[in-house]
Amino acid sequence: MTEGPYDHEQNFAPLQASLGYEFADGRLLERALTHRSYANESEVTENNQRLEFLGDSVLGLVIAERMFALFPHAPEGSLSSWLASLVNEGALTEVANALELGRFLRLGRGEILSGGREKPSLLADAYEAVLAAVYLDGGLEAVRDVILRLQADAIDGCEPSAPPEDFKSRLQRLVQAEGAFRPKYDIISERGPAHERIFIAAALVDDEVFGEGEGRSKKEAEQQAAHAALKRWEDRG
Repeated sequence: MTEGPYDHEQNFAPLQASLGYEFADGRLLERALTHRSYANESEVTENNQRLEFLGDSVLGLVIAERMFALFPHAPEGSLSSWLASLVNEGALTEVANALELGRFLRLGRGEILSGGREKPSLLADAYEAVLAAVYLDGGLEAVRDVILRLQADAIDGCEPSAPPEDFKSRLQRLVQAEGAFRPKYDIISERGPAHERIFIAAALVDDEVFGEGEGRSKKEAEQQAAHAALKRWEDRG
């Protein structure tokens, strides 16, 4: 998509169709898709960071509410574990990819050249920002409809009687079943300011890198690296 002036119909109509929601104030959607790198290189004064903050809370509320209703006998600890698995960076990136959100992002030139349209952290943040935009434009009912349309299957597939299995545990079980060494994880780089640090981790099996991932904490980066390694391990042949 060409970076340029706001054009509601031309630029964002396909995304609105995927969301199942048409904005009354298209400027909210535009802001939700505006990364700070674009704002820094243009005359735009607002980016999506504040919307991301709001969207994170709205998303958590809607999913928690749905789980509370679906699983009336599940203990708080199980609900919390499953909620975390549904709102982490990996889960949100999958939804963002299904929406093809990356192609709609307004990014600075440097961010585009560094693969910003595929970065999990940018995609997850943008998805949260878009949800906040829907909330501000149409209210709680509107954003609830969008979230449940996009994530209902994942929510309904939860099994609160048991905690979700994390990617690291699954990878370890599969690797050790074949007699290989236990997977190891290294933080190979970091980027961003101190208050928005992004960590990049590598998952190694027998000292070979099988996957890389990034996250806002070292733990989340390792989980995403394990997720990538799982896909490679299972696709070996």
